[in-house]
Amino acid sequence: MNYRIIDKETYYRKGVYRHFTEDCKCSTSMTARIDVTALAEYSKKAGTKFYINFLYILSKVLNSRDDYRMAYLWQTDQLICYDIIHPTQYVFHEDTETCTPVYTEYREDYDWFYRHALEDAQRAKQTREYGLDAANHPNWFDASYISWLSYDSLHIELPDGYLYFLPIVNWGKYREEGGRLKMPVSVRMNHAVADGFLIANVFRLLEKETADLVRRT
Repeated sequence: MNYRIIDKETYYRKGVYRHFTEDCKCSTSMTARIDVTALAEYSKKAGTKFYINFLYILSKVLNSRDDYRMAYLWQTDQLICYDIIHPTQYVFHEDTETCTPVYTEYREDYDWFYRHALEDAQRAKQTREYGLDAANHPNWFDASYISWLSYDSLHIELPDGYLYFLPIVNWGKYREEGGRLKMPVSVRMNHAVADGFLIANVFRLLEKETADLVRRT
C-alpha cells in the first residue's frame, strides 16, 4: 500500500475541500442507468461472468484518476492519494441471507483479475463469517451488487463529519428498455473530493471502458 500526501494549500480543489470538511460536511451520490447490452453479450459468448467483468471495468475506471483514489488520515489530518485502490466485493449466502466481504486485488491485466476475483468469491462461499477487516484494507473501495432489483435510486448515508473519501458503488439487476439492456449504477463520494462532474464522469468512463473491453477481447 503506497500513497502520496496531498498539499492542501496547492490542492486544485482547495476551496471546495475546506468548505466541505469544515462548513458543510456531506456526501453526494448519483444513480444512472448505463447500457450493458454489449457486455452482457460478450460475457455470454466468452463463457465469463458478467458480474466479474463489470467489477473489472469499475476497478479500472476508479483507478484512472487521482480524484477517485483519495483518502483522509484522521490521525495526522492528512489528505492522501493512494497509488492504487482495490474492490471489496460481496458474496451472498442464500441459506443464511447474509453476506461476506471479499477483498480482491486489482490489476489491469484482465485475465489475472478475472481469475483471482473468481477464486476469491469461491473461497468466500465456504464461510458464513462477515469477516470485515477494513483496518488492514484501507485502500479498498466498496463495490456491491444488488442482484434482486433493477432499482431507480439508492442512497448511502454515512455519519456527518466522517470524512470517508473512497467511492462506494452499488449496481442492480439490468433490464430491457427499448431493446437495450440498462443497468442501474449508484456512485457515492464525499463532497470534499468530488462534485457532480467527477461523479458523472464515472458513468461516462464505465461506458467507455466497457466498449474497450468488448472490442479488445
